[in-house]
Amino acid sequence: MVWTPLHAKIHRTIRSRHLFERNQRLLIAVSGGQDSLCLIKLLLDLQSKWGWYLGIAHCDHRWRSDSQANANHVENLAKTWGISFYLETANQPVNSEATARDWRYQALSAIAQANNYQYIVTGHTASDRAETLLYNLIRGTGADGLQALTWQRPLTTGIILVRPLLEITRTQTEQFCQEFKLPIWEDSTNQDLQYARNRIRQELLPYLRDNFNPQVESALAQTAELLQAEVEYLEKAAQQLREKAMGIGDEEDSLTPLVPLRLNRRVLQKAPLALQRRVMRQVLQQILTDAPSFEHIEKLTALIIAPNRSQTDPFPGGAIAQVEGDWIWLK
Repeated sequence: MVWTPLHAKIHRTIRSRHLFERNQRLLIAVSGGQDSLCLIKLLLDLQSKWGWYLGIAHCDHRWRSDSQANANHVENLAKTWGISFYLETANQPVNSEATARDWRYQALSAIAQANNYQYIVTGHTASDRAETLLYNLIRGTGADGLQALTWQRPLTTGIILVRPLLEITRTQTEQFCQEFKLPIWEDSTNQDLQYARNRIRQELLPYLRDNFNPQVESALAQTAELLQAEVEYLEKAAQQLREKAMGIGDEEDSLTPLVPLRLNRRVLQKAPLALQRRVMRQVLQQILTDAPSFEHIEKLTALIIAPNRSQTDPFPGGAIAQVEGDWIWLK
């Protein structure tokens, strides 16, 4: 086996960030593109050092005429490498990026649960992290949206999603695939400029690279990394403040949806605005079926210093927040 600087980097990253343990079962999501081929090749080469059991999963969205051929290509690679292969095919063509992502994670989770894999591993790179930051920034978001691609997060009970390539750019994965002559399957939809992410990838990032910073992808990925730690800190601080404002003790489950529920305004008034907003978002996440909007969070936060008997108009689902003395009630 040829040991490259990329092998060494990923080995160090997995160890220093505690992404995986030894002798674990890893399900690798492989589309056939350069990033996922780079990922599976790296993990195959590191397998002897870590004792992993590796499997390959491929999700066929059925939105391209060559999607079946693409799936066959990945299956043949799995056979060549002697790895278990799992295929999930959409019942109907998946037509939007968001729908495709949700379906893909559901499919991968089902495969992992059925076959006892502890980790689902994807080939997201520093370039994806930069694109996600720009995409969410343009649409309007807080720090959470800017750091949305994290190293790992729980997907379902007992299954963790891991992204080991977040410090590797797409240029590096392409060079790695060329070096090892890996058979990349070119996805024609990556060139389709009707998708906003493709316009960011094909037009915006090259413009920023040429005119502002040649290392813009790495710089934006580093910004996302810094924000991730800050978001984790703020979320934990907000949870502690919310539990104090709700009068929740250690023995109680602070995530159980409670309507009606109440928040002590005197406790919240002492906190910085950033934490007040996060508390209100956490509360709304318990009672709304969809993610709360900025407007929802703002109108609830405004009640912290509003006059007695102030109230909001109904939130989606019908809940109303009302001030009663020192308390905000959600009913």
